[in-house]
Amino acid sequence: MTQKNKQFGKVAVLLGGNSAEREVSLKSGQAILAALIKQGVDAIAFDPKDQSLWQLKELAVDRVFIALHGRGGEDGTVQGALEFMNLPYTGSNVLGSALAMDKIRCKHLFKSAGLSTAPYAVVDAKKGFDSNAIINEFKKVMVKPSHEGSSIGMAQAQTAQQLDEALNNAFKFDSQVLVEQWISGREFTITVLGDEVQPVIEMTTPHGFYDYQAKYQSNTTQYHCPAQISDKDTQKLQAMALAAFDLVGASGWGRVDAMQGSDGEYYLLEVNTVPGMTEKSLVPMAAKANGVNFEQLVVRILEQTL
Repeated sequence: MTQKNKQFGKVAVLLGGNSAEREVSLKSGQAILAALIKQGVDAIAFDPKDQSLWQLKELAVDRVFIALHGRGGEDGTVQGALEFMNLPYTGSNVLGSALAMDKIRCKHLFKSAGLSTAPYAVVDAKKGFDSNAIINEFKKVMVKPSHEGSSIGMAQAQTAQQLDEALNNAFKFDSQVLVEQWISGREFTITVLGDEVQPVIEMTTPHGFYDYQAKYQSNTTQYHCPAQISDKDTQKLQAMALAAFDLVGASGWGRVDAMQGSDGEYYLLEVNTVPGMTEKSLVPMAAKANGVNFEQLVVRILEQTL
């Protein structure tokens, strides 16, 4: 019989939701819920797609573990609602969530703060665009909707026709789209837990890039944790990650993605404030390499709400 963990009171794990990342969120949420229950926490699942947030009050919930990925859960929206209801929650506050979710404003911040990030352009569906000019400038690009996660709506392009197709697809998700200089090189991710940076992970995939399929469906993606890089480079990446995390106002826990270009330089990609917590996820992998198992990790994240 598990010892009751009463310090948290009743905890609602927010999972599912309405975003394009609903399926991943359900998996993350169920894994978190199971871990909390094993640790003796009085925890319940709560899907905002099926229930009004006001029911959290009716259910006498004391605090909330946010496992919602993407829009509505990771962009400051649910954080604002929980603030209004005076319910403590895991992860970043309203501003940190909103800024981290907005890839374009993140890039502007990185650039203005002098943090290393790939050259980019912003394309607005309402203002029109010149694909030829963009390809002439950047040669090869990565197209990213401003507010989607899990690589949804992303595509690479190296001709004007490919760019037109990629942009028109991305516009289904967002009216503003980030077009980033393609970086050919190694992919890394760095987990931030509280004020601590976890071991760096390198992802290698035979896919063109670490896309949705490589993240969640492929058995060919390989993870190297800790990454096979020098101590100096490890410290450099960890320092960059922490700087980016602080810059956007993120807090609690999260993940920062970066790449190393063929020039040997490291470039920041983005900050994730509610990263995946499935069996294939990177945050649990980094924590495990630091001697923290999944159940301990989930409790540590929840402790930040006390």
